[in-house]
Amino acid sequence: MSDWVLHVDLDQFIAAVEIARHPELKGKPVVVGGRGDPTERAVVATASYEAREFGVHSGMPLRLAAKRCPDAVFLPSDPPAYEEVSEHVMATLREFPVVVEVIGWDEAFLGATTDDPEALARDIQDGVLDKTGLTCAVGIGDNKLRAKLATGFGKPGGIFRLTRENWVTVMAHRPVSALWGIGPKTTKKLVELGLETVAQLARSNPDELAARFGPNMGPWYRTLALGAGDTNVEATPYVAKSRSREVTFQENLTDRAQIDAEVAALAKRVAQDVADEQRPAARVAVKVRFAPFITLTRSMTLAEPTSDPAEIERAALEVLDKFEHTRPIRLLGVRAEF
Repeated sequence: MSDWVLHVDLDQFIAAVEIARHPELKGKPVVVGGRGDPTERAVVATASYEAREFGVHSGMPLRLAAKRCPDAVFLPSDPPAYEEVSEHVMATLREFPVVVEVIGWDEAFLGATTDDPEALARDIQDGVLDKTGLTCAVGIGDNKLRAKLATGFGKPGGIFRLTRENWVTVMAHRPVSALWGIGPKTTKKLVELGLETVAQLARSNPDELAARFGPNMGPWYRTLALGAGDTNVEATPYVAKSRSREVTFQENLTDRAQIDAEVAALAKRVAQDVADEQRPAARVAVKVRFAPFITLTRSMTLAEPTSDPAEIERAALEVLDKFEHTRPIRLLGVRAEF
């Protein structure tokens, strides 16, 4: 018997929930986002695999999605419904002899002791399908990093094992962007250093990485390339690290007084979320999407954690001052981090 980390990731989760509610949409391109009106300003929350074949993806403006896939069915986002289904899925996972660590609506790490992780993965897939009607991919690893990456190779609906034994064979030739935790900006900086592949990053000089990215992050990127990761799976309840509110405007904002008023209103809503959480906010961030589609985020650490609405609003307006207000604004958001 060996200890394993499994990563369960539901296939096209939000779209799958909507298709389960509307079976007549099965096999059709489905796009979920905003109020479901592609003529309005909003972005794609998720798209079915059929819609993704047309180049539709999360974060894309609905109008662009409609141009790429004119025959798509557009549906409004319904977070309470997705949360309810997610809870049902996680309850199903807890029926198995595993430790369940929920990391989002549609994914969880499982800690398991078994001599046949593939058989366990198949049982989990069957159980989730039987109880919820949803399919999932399962990644098998000897730590969280490898299990998470393995799921990507198993999607949709498959099983893949990624461990120390096959790490080099599977990952060495892949771009550094394939690593969990390395985004587009970091990828660009690594490529500028001549580190384009996972193998190159694994062989890199940690001192040089520390000089470029800092004493903690630099060496950590190399650690990712070596496939090292956390093996501890904890059955702690999923707790959001932040609460945010945002609004997309159908007409661009240019008046600073109106922009301030919108941020203040969002801050009040976030402050209510903070009060409901009964956890004081430690940081406040503001998100601004300038026309045509340039998104920037600024933040600040509060002098001390607080749930005071007036303090959260004051901080949000102070962060708003950090932006150069030279372009019309199409979206504003405020986030409180715990």
